[in-house]
Amino acid sequence: MLFPTTLVGSYPQPGWLVHRDLLGVARVRARQLWRVDPEHLAEAQDDATRLAVEDQIELGLDVLTDGEIRRESYSNRFATALAGVDEEHPGAVRGRRGTGNTMTVPRITGPLSRPGPIELEDVKFLRSLTDRPIKITLPGPFTMTQQAVDDYYHDGRAMALAYAEAVREEVADLFAAGADVVQLDEPWLEARFEEARKYGVEAINAALEGAAGTTALHLCFGYAEMVKDKPSRYTFLAELADTVVDQISVEAAQSNLDCSTLAELGDKSVMVGVLDLATEEVETPETVVARVERALEYLPPERVILAPDCGLKFLPRAAARGKVAAMTAAAQILRGRYESS
Repeated sequence: MLFPTTLVGSYPQPGWLVHRDLLGVARVRARQLWRVDPEHLAEAQDDATRLAVEDQIELGLDVLTDGEIRRESYSNRFATALAGVDEEHPGAVRGRRGTGNTMTVPRITGPLSRPGPIELEDVKFLRSLTDRPIKITLPGPFTMTQQAVDDYYHDGRAMALAYAEAVREEVADLFAAGADVVQLDEPWLEARFEEARKYGVEAINAALEGAAGTTALHLCFGYAEMVKDKPSRYTFLAELADTVVDQISVEAAQSNLDCSTLAELGDKSVMVGVLDLATEEVETPETVVARVERALEYLPPERVILAPDCGLKFLPRAAARGKVAAMTAAAQILRGRYESS
């Protein structure tokens, strides 16, 4: 199929499940987000996940996610479940937007390791809901390294490779449980590009060594909710041609990306971000088609995947549904144009 469609990861969590006014990008646990008491939380998360999957099926997406409904943020669930993390005494590091802001992050006080599967049941549950291809997301090793205080390794590369080993073990379990695509979220490759050039590619390749299915990597400038002014070019992009990743996810809508840079990715497939998440306004299918065709000046159709710029978690559900519907309609238009050519 040309122009398959998918989410980057997250879908809006219902207001009966979370306090949507508390949504953020927590690096440590944020249990105050949940509106449901712990005794009933797992059942409520199951119900909300069903709704997210039903929406994706109804809207015509080709590769489905669980919407990250069970997560407080894209990274904290996995990162805080590892051994070697002192959850009771977190630290603080400089935020990605500059020296003026800091964020509370896990403190690493011992060797990092995975005590057991973390997202395995998520994949099993998602697999039980659909026979369509499914994707699950994990925080990448480089990003987790930048979102932690290192009181054990005292060496960024060593810590990144320890994270990579934990991710590699998880990836193997997720594919074995039925995942078709496993995506690493690595937004901090761009935010800390100088450090990323030292060991980012090495850590990613170590995390995906021996992967038994299709792998993806999401690279972004930050959630539109927080970052309004985005550059039109990535600082760290061409380097990803040297990774073993099959698909690279980039923002192209809000940033009005200079799509000529996509030619730097070699033979990778590209998830082109075609939905602007800085606005609740729903794009027309024609607007989405125009965004895709900008990328098609530099990529062949068979390597283009349609996706939102980033996760949809901050959007109201109605806006998210409208935008995804426009994206799937655009894919149908594009297939009509290119499948016969």
